[in-house]
Amino acid sequence: MAAHGLKRARPAELLPGTVSVITARMNYLPALAPGDEPDWQARELARLERPGEALISVYARGRDYHKVMRTRLQKLGERIAAHLGTLGHRAFTDSAPVLEAELAVRSGQGWRGKHTLVLERDAGSLFFLGEIYVDLVLPPSSPVSAHCGSCSACISICPTQAIVAPQRLDARRCISYLTIEHAGAIPLELRPLIGNRIYGCDDCQLICPWNKFAQRSALPDFDERSGLTGQHLITLWGWSEADFLRHTEGSAIRRIGHERWLRNLAVAMGNALRAPASAGVDQSALRSALQNRREHPSMLVREHLNWALAQVAA
Repeated sequence: MAAHGLKRARPAELLPGTVSVITARMNYLPALAPGDEPDWQARELARLERPGEALISVYARGRDYHKVMRTRLQKLGERIAAHLGTLGHRAFTDSAPVLEAELAVRSGQGWRGKHTLVLERDAGSLFFLGEIYVDLVLPPSSPVSAHCGSCSACISICPTQAIVAPQRLDARRCISYLTIEHAGAIPLELRPLIGNRIYGCDDCQLICPWNKFAQRSALPDFDERSGLTGQHLITLWGWSEADFLRHTEGSAIRRIGHERWLRNLAVAMGNALRAPASAGVDQSALRSALQNRREHPSMLVREHLNWALAQVAA
């Protein structure tokens, strides 16, 4: 934020000559696998009740959306340029200092929910946002009205109370930030609240009534990868760095690296050790797996590992 300053709010400073922005969204809810129940929200909430299962945010279970959407936006920009004869343009998808949600709201893609995500009546919030900056004057589209009303379910469910007020998020408490963007140690007081979430958090979307209208992706790119969804914490903890890179090739998950992957898993394993006996967690297997990495070269991993080993069942 500090490095890019007002470039986020002034598109022409990011790409000189820009006078209009074309916004787009792309659904990412994976297609139903055989035997899956259609109520995706209930299915995902149930995963939170299985402390031994590693939970990865829905958006990250398939191919890296940066690559998928940016490629499609670039092709769209090229087609427009070919039609017009000339067009200065550049596509973005969470890849530069761009106020994506604000641009989406101003252009009518949806309204800003109380969790700060963009919501649309016929698609909920499970979509990626992208933009094409162009040097062409285009007629502006109109924003839509908000439809959250008095509902505050997303605020109430947030495990770390990171949504401090409607449309206000304290990223320092957000599990998505802590498990993905944050490079250092996860604050001690927040670790127990992370539960079994090892990459991102969907709670505010799982509880949102509008997401019963979330649309399945038409692209196979966002289908859930085998080996990532529904895996046991111990299985993922056992991955070497080479295993991690192989399993996450082409995935958004790879960007956090093996060290942060282990850090997140250690926190989740510690939380599993805190679970009551009724949760069916194999305490002995968890402790043994953690012990096997006590000599890990990363101080960050060792610190979280030792914290995990110090946890006891409630």
